[in-house]
Amino acid sequence: MSFTTDNNSTPKSMSRAKGWTTEIENLFRFQQAGYRDELEYIQVKQGSLVDKWPESGFVKKLQRRDNTFYYYSRKRECEERDINKVKVYAY
Repeated sequence: MSFTTDNNSTPKSMSRAKGWTTEIENLFRFQQAGYRDELEYIQVKQGSLVDKWPESGFVKKLQRRDNTFYYYSRKRECEERDINKVKVYAY
Protein backbone atom coordinates (compact mmCIF):
# COMPACT_ATOMS: atom_id res chain seq x y z
CA MET A 1 0.00 0.00 0.00
CA SER A 2 1.37 3.35 -0.93
CA PHE A 3 -0.24 6.52 0.32
CA THR A 4 0.26 10.21 -0.07
CA THR A 5 0.63 12.10 3.18
CA ASP A 6 -1.89 14.81 2.38
CA ASN A 7 -3.16 16.41 5.59
CA ASN A 8 -6.73 16.54 4.26
CA SER A 9 -6.99 12.82 3.54
CA THR A 10 -10.34 11.80 4.90
CA PRO A 11 -12.02 8.60 3.81
CA LYS A 12 -14.84 8.90 1.28
CA SER A 13 -16.45 5.59 2.19
CA MET A 14 -16.04 2.54 4.41
CA SER A 15 -16.83 -1.12 3.86
CA ARG A 16 -16.25 -4.29 5.83
CA ALA A 17 -13.75 -6.96 4.86
CA LYS A 18 -15.26 -10.07 3.27
CA GLY A 19 -12.25 -12.37 3.16
CA TRP A 20 -8.69 -12.62 4.42
CA THR A 21 -5.80 -11.11 2.42
CA THR A 22 -2.45 -9.66 3.45
CA GLU A 23 -3.96 -6.17 3.12
CA ILE A 24 -6.78 -7.15 5.51
CA GLU A 25 -4.21 -8.60 7.91
CA ASN A 26 -2.30 -5.31 8.01
CA LEU A 27 -5.50 -3.27 8.36
CA PHE A 28 -6.47 -5.50 11.30
CA ARG A 29 -3.14 -4.74 12.98
CA PHE A 30 -3.44 -0.98 12.40
CA GLN A 31 -7.01 -0.93 13.71
CA GLN A 32 -6.07 -3.00 16.73
CA ALA A 33 -3.48 -0.32 17.56
CA GLY A 34 -6.09 2.45 17.20
CA TYR A 35 -5.54 3.71 13.65
CA ARG A 36 -7.73 3.52 10.52
CA ASP A 37 -4.90 2.39 8.27
CA GLU A 38 -1.28 3.03 7.33
CA LEU A 39 -2.10 6.51 6.03
CA GLU A 40 -3.47 7.68 9.38
CA TYR A 41 -0.55 6.08 11.22
CA ILE A 42 1.97 7.97 9.07
CA GLN A 43 0.05 11.23 9.55
CA VAL A 44 -0.18 10.88 13.35
CA LYS A 45 3.40 9.67 13.78
CA GLN A 46 4.63 12.38 11.36
CA GLY A 47 6.28 10.23 8.75
CA SER A 48 7.39 7.44 11.04
CA LEU A 49 8.18 4.30 9.04
CA VAL A 50 6.17 1.14 9.60
CA ASP A 51 8.24 -1.89 10.62
CA LYS A 52 7.26 -4.93 8.55
CA TRP A 53 8.37 -8.55 8.49
CA PRO A 54 10.51 -8.96 5.35
CA GLU A 55 9.28 -12.46 4.44
CA SER A 56 5.53 -11.87 4.80
CA GLY A 57 5.13 -8.10 4.53
CA PHE A 58 2.96 -8.08 7.67
CA VAL A 59 3.25 -5.20 10.12
CA LYS A 60 5.82 -6.05 12.79
CA LYS A 61 5.54 -3.21 15.31
CA LEU A 62 3.22 -0.24 15.82
CA GLN A 63 3.35 2.61 18.30
CA ARG A 64 -0.02 3.47 19.80
CA ARG A 65 -1.15 7.03 20.48
CA ASP A 66 -0.21 6.65 24.16
CA ASN A 67 3.37 5.75 23.06
CA THR A 68 3.16 2.08 24.02
CA PHE A 69 4.04 -0.51 21.40
CA TYR A 70 2.21 -3.44 19.85
CA TYR A 71 4.45 -6.23 18.58
CA TYR A 72 3.01 -8.68 16.07
CA SER A 73 3.92 -12.19 15.00
CA ARG A 74 5.22 -13.22 11.59
CA LYS A 75 2.14 -15.38 11.25
CA ARG A 76 -1.47 -14.46 10.64
CA GLU A 77 -3.19 -12.91 13.67
CA CYS A 78 -6.54 -11.94 12.16
CA GLU A 79 -8.71 -14.98 12.78
CA GLU A 80 -11.71 -15.87 10.63
CA ARG A 81 -14.12 -14.57 13.29
CA ASP A 82 -12.40 -11.14 13.22
CA ILE A 83 -12.41 -10.57 9.45
CA ASN A 84 -15.83 -8.88 9.38
CA LYS A 85 -14.68 -6.43 12.09
CA VAL A 86 -11.99 -4.95 9.81
CA LYS A 87 -12.97 -1.68 8.16
CA VAL A 88 -11.67 -0.96 4.66
CA TYR A 89 -11.60 2.77 3.86
CA ALA A 90 -11.67 4.26 0.37
CA TYR A 91 -10.12 7.65 -0.30
